[in-house]
Amino acid sequence: MKKVLVLILTLGLIFTTGFNATAQDEAAGQTEAVNAADATEEMESEAADAVPADAVQSTIVTEDESAETEAPKDAEKLTGHKVILQKFLEGTASFMALPLICLILGLAIALERILSLSLASINNAKFIDRVEEALVRGGVEEAKDVCRDTRGPVASIFYQGLDRTDEGLEMVEKSVISYGSVQMGQLEKGLVWISLFIALAPMLGFLGTVIGMIMAFDKIQTVGDISPSIVAGGIKVALLTTVAGLIVAIILQLFYNYLVSRVDSITNKMEDASIRLIDMMIRHKVAKL
Repeated sequence: MKKVLVLILTLGLIFTTGFNATAQDEAAGQTEAVNAADATEEMESEAADAVPADAVQSTIVTEDESAETEAPKDAEKLTGHKVILQKFLEGTASFMALPLICLILGLAIALERILSLSLASINNAKFIDRVEEALVRGGVEEAKDVCRDTRGPVASIFYQGLDRTDEGLEMVEKSVISYGSVQMGQLEKGLVWISLFIALAPMLGFLGTVIGMIMAFDKIQTVGDISPSIVAGGIKVALLTTVAGLIVAIILQLFYNYLVSRVDSITNKMEDASIRLIDMMIRHKVAKL
């Protein structure tokens, strides 16, 4: 689990660094574009003095047509990840980074849990049939070998129950119940952290909202005037941080509900398998009554 967390955290840092690098590149590109536009305007103004009025009018028409054709290209530039990057920077990195950290950590734990639960799931019907065949053919030891060679909580519970056959059926039942609780706790490991990030991300977003509103009122107090241009920046930061926190909470909530449903499914299979193990022992008279 630690290796998975370190890997995903590293990817998250690379992702964040890429955001900043892309933002810097875009800022440099915008600066170069502005400089190029200024140079072009100067050249056009110099050329306009030496060009007749008819040529100037035709040039203006051509520029209008080219502007109409280039307008969709400029609109296309603000799509996809560039829009996300723009909103991330507009919300200020200090505020937006906190929900982003919650998202990275929550997804790291969720992915680790998904892998663990996938490895814990087996075909219970085939496994129980194999254990029963080994129990009839070679006794308890061969059945224990089958359990030892099979992954998952069901196999572990079967092994603990078969290992207590000499102590009687009652001890087998207690061993199965107690070890089943241990396996259930291992299946639910990490879910509490995902639940924490689900609750924490909106709170951090609301914290940015409050700070953004304080910034807006500070500007009003400093300038002494209430105008949209003064308070728009602080209010925009407030709204963007709230949106970021809610989006993180929604994403992690989906993963959390999926993981809870997987844990419940595996737990039900564990209980059913435990009952079938006791019935198997009684039917083949393996444990003492």
